[in-house]
Amino acid sequence: MTRAAHSVASPHVVCIEDLRLKARRRIPKSVFDYLDGGAEAEITLRENCRVFEDVTFRPRHAVAFPECDLRTRVLGFGLALPFLLAPIGYSRLMHPGGEVAAARAAGKAGTAYILSTISGHKLEDVRAASQGPVFYQLYLMGGREAAEAAITRARAAGFGALVVTIDTAVSGIRERDHRNGMKELISGGLLEKLPYVWQILSRPGWLMSFLNDGGLRPLPNVVIPGKGPMTLVDVAAALAKSTVTWADLKWIRELWQGPLVIKGVLTGDDARRSVDAGAAALSVSNHGGRQLDCVSPSLRALPEIVEAVKGQIEIWMDGGVRRGSDVVKALCLGAHAVLCGRGYAYGMAAAGEAGVDRAIEILRTDLERTLRLLGCPSVAQLERSYLNIPKNW
Repeated sequence: MTRAAHSVASPHVVCIEDLRLKARRRIPKSVFDYLDGGAEAEITLRENCRVFEDVTFRPRHAVAFPECDLRTRVLGFGLALPFLLAPIGYSRLMHPGGEVAAARAAGKAGTAYILSTISGHKLEDVRAASQGPVFYQLYLMGGREAAEAAITRARAAGFGALVVTIDTAVSGIRERDHRNGMKELISGGLLEKLPYVWQILSRPGWLMSFLNDGGLRPLPNVVIPGKGPMTLVDVAAALAKSTVTWADLKWIRELWQGPLVIKGVLTGDDARRSVDAGAAALSVSNHGGRQLDCVSPSLRALPEIVEAVKGQIEIWMDGGVRRGSDVVKALCLGAHAVLCGRGYAYGMAAAGEAGVDRAIEILRTDLERTLRLLGCPSVAQLERSYLNIPKNW
C-alpha cells in the first residue's frame, strides 16, 4: 500500500466527511473553499445534503441473498456501479493528477467519468487514462469555434457522450472565494496578493506539488482561434458570454452524433424541452448549489422530472451525495444513475488518485450494505416502496 493510500485507509478515513477534513488540512483555504463552497448564503448547498434526511427507508427483513448486483447501464454502457464521477472544474488545482487521476480511478472501479471543459489536463490524456467510459461536459467558452474544436477533439478521442450544462448564464457569486482573495491570488499583482498569500504558505506540501506541476496552467481544451488556450483568469467573463440556449442545441446536435445529455434541469418544463431537443439523458442538478441560491435541492426536484419525462430518456441526479444510502434514495425516486462530485473531489484533494479510489470504495461499500439491510438484491429492483416519502413530495 502506498503512503497516500495508507493515509486514507480505515480507520483514518471511514466516510466521505473524513476525506473532506483531510482535504481541508492539506490544501490552502482558498482552494478548499473553491471546492467546498456554494453561492450566496449557501442555502441550496446545505439543502442538497440535508434533504436526504427527509426520506427514510422501509426495509424488507428476514431476506437473504448471496450477492448484491450493483450493475447498471447508462447510455448503453455497462457500469459496475450506479454512480458516475461528475465534472469538477480545474481538479488539477487540488492535486497535480487532477482529471487524469479521477478518470483512471473511475475506470478501475468500472464506472464512468465526466470531464469538465474547465480542465487542467488535455482531454486526449484524460480519455487515454481510463479503461471505462468517459464523457465530455461542454461549456461554450471561447465562442462557437472553440467549442466546435473541442467537440471534434472529443469525438476523435473516443468520448462516449456529450454533457451540455445549461445553468451557467453567469457564474454564481461564491462569497468564500471573494473573501479568500481567489481572484487576487490568480490574477492580481504582488501587492494585491500579499493579504492572502499566507493561505498558500501555510500549506507547503501542496505548494511544492503545485509549483512542481508548473503552477497555474491555461485551459488546454478551450483553445481560442488566433489566441491559444484560455487562461483560468478569463473563465468567469467567458462563461457570461457563452450562455447555452435551446437553439444552440440544434447545431451542437449536428456536430455531435453520439448521446447528448442535458445537465442542470430543475423543472418539468425544462425536462420536456430536453426530450424535445433529442437528449438521451438529463441530469437533475443545481450545480452543487454553486449557481442560483434558494432553488430546490436536487433530490426534491427529482420526482417532478420523473413525472415529466415519463420514461422517454434516462434521468440522472447530482447534488449532495455523500453516502451510498443517498445513491439508493435517488434510485428509488426514479433516477437511472447518480453523479458524485464533491465526494470524490475531497478524496483527490486529500490524497490524489488514492483518495479518489477510497471515495469510490466508501460509496460502493455503503451502497451494498444499504441494499442488504433493505432486503433488496439489486439496484435494478429499487423503487419507491422502499422509502417513506413526505406527503408534500
